[in-house]
Amino acid sequence: MDIVRARELALDLPEAVEKSHFGKADFRVRNRIFVSLPEADRAVVKLDRDQQEVMAAAEPSVFKPVPGGWGQKGWTSIMLEACDEQTFRSAIWTAWRNVAPPTLRKRFDASQI
Repeated sequence: MDIVRARELALDLPEAVEKSHFGKADFRVRNRIFVSLPEADRAVVKLDRDQQEVMAAAEPSVFKPVPGGWGQKGWTSIMLEACDEQTFRSAIWTAWRNVAPPTLRKRFDASQI
């Protein structure tokens, strides 16, 4: 996975828009961040703690909790070079669902993405 493709995939999600957070690209749904691209080789997604634990245990070379308090809130780094496209799609879809309003989530399921 590279940063160009990561950006394309994030923008493919329903109502996703690109903005900036502290000078770094982020992607939002209704103004709530679900993924950011803080570095060329890393994305950060908003997971819940259980999702973070499962993904980091299953693929420790791909998923790593962000250090400190943000990681304790579920923010998780994705090491792009170690991540394939299907895994990235799944992670950002999960993050999107975590922050999207219920009315919007109900309109879309994973098969539509």
